[in-house]
Amino acid sequence: MRDLLAALSELRERLKEIPQADERRLQDLKTEVLGRKAGALTELLTTLPQLEPASRKAVGAAANALKREFEAAFEARERELKRAPDRAAGLDLTMPGRAQWRGGLHLVTQVVDEICEIFRELGFTRAVGPEIETERYNFYALNFPRDHPALDAQDSFYLGEDLLLRTHTSPVQIRTLERYPPPIRVVIPGLVYRRDPFDASHSPVFEQLEGLAVDEGITFVDFKATLAAFARRFFTADTRVRFRPSFFPFTEPSAEMDVQCQICGGAGAGCPTCKQTGWMEILGSGMVHPAVLENCGVDSDRYTGFAWGMGPERIAMSRHGIPDIRLFFESDVRFLAQFAGGVR
Repeated sequence: MRDLLAALSELRERLKEIPQADERRLQDLKTEVLGRKAGALTELLTTLPQLEPASRKAVGAAANALKREFEAAFEARERELKRAPDRAAGLDLTMPGRAQWRGGLHLVTQVVDEICEIFRELGFTRAVGPEIETERYNFYALNFPRDHPALDAQDSFYLGEDLLLRTHTSPVQIRTLERYPPPIRVVIPGLVYRRDPFDASHSPVFEQLEGLAVDEGITFVDFKATLAAFARRFFTADTRVRFRPSFFPFTEPSAEMDVQCQICGGAGAGCPTCKQTGWMEILGSGMVHPAVLENCGVDSDRYTGFAWGMGPERIAMSRHGIPDIRLFFESDVRFLAQFAGGVR
């Protein structure tokens, strides 16, 4: 027993070699001490069955404790050797990693979803339609005269004689009226295309969101109350709204809706966002023109309705004080991360 304990004590001295060993010497040393066939500690453990039971317990405990010390020392040195090249290159892999951008919903998508959810609570269903339309759906059924400037190739993207990229989502209103009998309440988000310059406030392709409500007995009061309720839900509960007379071929009477400027709080003075007026235009709207209902086979003597259209990009710009619409298209993570809960 004394010889075995002395051998263990001598073997313990070899622990001092581990911190200075290079990678190759470390593996050799590991084999010499812990090798399964000829390791010094392994051979020593094979002699334990020859000892008396009382001695076997004491030597076995000492041998196992020494084995754990060697294993821990080898692992520590291996980790240190693996980090050495990184340290030489000026790297510290123990530092926490930088958070990586993994994406999030685009701000315009968030605004579209939020608007649709507000109108869903008011009884509206989301509807969609094709982005390539005929002139009938895009213009004529919506009461556009055939000499309207919007029909010119310099204003719209034509794909053929009678096909074009839709200039608004209003064709979906026609398709909905043709397919379903009133009562109808739909919101219609989607991309639209126009020959506009790409500048701080215009883009040749952008999101639009329209709405349509048709039923018996709908009045201008219902129209104003619905849109005012939306504005106060989307912005703030005390947001002021106003309606100004306008003209659209598919509504009569027509109105543009303004909301109190969210940047200056309606003060106007010195505010470039609202051009010092205290108001921001957010949508065009009106009562559905009887001719539009008749074009879709809906009895205009029995049914009335209202419709509106808005640009989610411009609404997002108004809410967040974004000065340039081109920021939505540049895929700049520094900009997008501000509206996606930060980097995630």
